[in-house]
Amino acid sequence: MPTLTTRDGVEIHYKDWGSGRPVVFIHGWPLSADAWDDQLKLAADHGFRAIAHDRRGHGHSEQPWHGYDFDTFADDLNDLITALELRDAVLVAHSMGGGELARYIGRHGTGRISKVVLLSAIPPLMIKTDHNPEGVPAEVFEIIKNGILAERSQFWKDFAPAFFGANRPGNKVTQGNQDAYWLLAMQQSVKAGVDCVTAFAQTEFTEDLKKFDIPTLIIHGDDDQIVPIDATARKAAKIIPNAVLKVYEGGSHGIANVPGEKERFNQDLLAFLQS
Repeated sequence: MPTLTTRDGVEIHYKDWGSGRPVVFIHGWPLSADAWDDQLKLAADHGFRAIAHDRRGHGHSEQPWHGYDFDTFADDLNDLITALELRDAVLVAHSMGGGELARYIGRHGTGRISKVVLLSAIPPLMIKTDHNPEGVPAEVFEIIKNGILAERSQFWKDFAPAFFGANRPGNKVTQGNQDAYWLLAMQQSVKAGVDCVTAFAQTEFTEDLKKFDIPTLIIHGDDDQIVPIDATARKAAKIIPNAVLKVYEGGSHGIANVPGEKERFNQDLLAFLQS
């Protein structure tokens, strides 16, 4: 994998497949660019330049002690887009990556990008508050952090079924889905893992979403057990001008990977890229 060095000296690894109009894939927590391999190949096979980076602290990228906040993640993304001289790019983001995408637009605008896709994404706000009663209770995030700190390998194994919907009747989740999740999660540093929970729980993106001025496709499963649709996608679709929301009935958080959901997403993604 090629690398770039961010403005604060952190080495970021990224994949760069194919040629054509650039499509940048932004992974969720606690994963890496590898989680997007199916979609990277899909895009490259259809005449696009498919790019995905490992967020700092994740995958093969450097693991600094500081910088696990969305301003920093957005600036890392800007460093990537600037270094590769990307223009007319499409950004596709999953889960926590949706916060990275939103904050990128909030801080850097849309001058280099033309479309965005938010998949099972966290904006505008994850945590339950008086003005966000549909959110996730604060104690849930503390349980997650404690699980990582206590025995993160087992925690990831226990977390995977809800991530993919393997705990639902009639699901098509494979053991391979869950094994791959564990493998990628174990590549994340424990410091990044815990700090990212705080960041994606508490960061609000409402003002960032108001700055979206390009075509936006939002895809979310209505059985997402990790990022509740009512607190996130349904609200984001009302904030972002002219956003299109597609709800996958029974869809999990791991839409891009679960058989059946993956194929539907790939079809919707490709149609949006080619439109």
